[in-house]
Amino acid sequence: MAQMKTEHVTVVSEAKKQIVKDLAHLMNRNRTIMIASSKGLPGKQFNEIKKKMRGLAELRVAKKSALIKAIESIEKGSIQNLKKSIEADYVILFSDTEPFELSSILMDFQSSRRAKTGDIAPSDIEIEPGPTDLVAGPAISELSGVGLKVKVTEGKLEIIKGAIVVKSGEIIKVNVASVLGKLNVSPMKVGFIPIIAYDSKEDKIYSNLVIDKVGTLEQVKELIRKALGFAINIKYPTQKTIRYFITKAVREEKAIEKLIITKEGM
Repeated sequence: MAQMKTEHVTVVSEAKKQIVKDLAHLMNRNRTIMIASSKGLPGKQFNEIKKKMRGLAELRVAKKSALIKAIESIEKGSIQNLKKSIEADYVILFSDTEPFELSSILMDFQSSRRAKTGDIAPSDIEIEPGPTDLVAGPAISELSGVGLKVKVTEGKLEIIKGAIVVKSGEIIKVNVASVLGKLNVSPMKVGFIPIIAYDSKEDKIYSNLVIDKVGTLEQVKELIRKALGFAINIKYPTQKTIRYFITKAVREEKAIEKLIITKEGM
């Protein structure tokens, strides 16, 4: 007598179905759906950022399977690309705030922590010259070992020549992490790091969301300086270049007057 094959049926609980429905509802009624990394973020900082985000965004932590099902239930095409960026340790943010503005807010809410061995340097980590609270002893060789030049001043170590102890993107080694800790340098940033966002208004996906505000501002200032110099060279009339031309003309006029007075007095 042939045995009957039994099919395995997966039963999805009502609670899980409700989670998917809630996520889909949030996706439908918000402009921005952002996936951000919470990797390495302690619970205390997680809750602090969550409080700060009240009124700006709604936060959810859900299983990958539930999030994928919620995304698949949305008809708009571009949102499906979010599925490719769902990794471990993430949080989902729902907001009516434009994606880049929301990313900027998240970056402002980051806090600093000390570096650990194996961390990746977010930028060049440079130790500036100056006094320290370290007493003379083994610390001399530790600081020298990462490229710092020190001397003893009144029993305490003073850095007389600083150095970049680790470059951007490099792994922080044991000795560097130890020195940074002794000098109370906290170069690592923790918080919600934006990975990808969907803008339902534009039906677009944005992945390059991390904005270096300080670096960008410096670049803009440098471009303005270069643009002004270029405008002056080609004698292009603007409010700033005309002011420069007038100031230059006044200086040249005074210089000519001095030459005339000098010649007449001869």
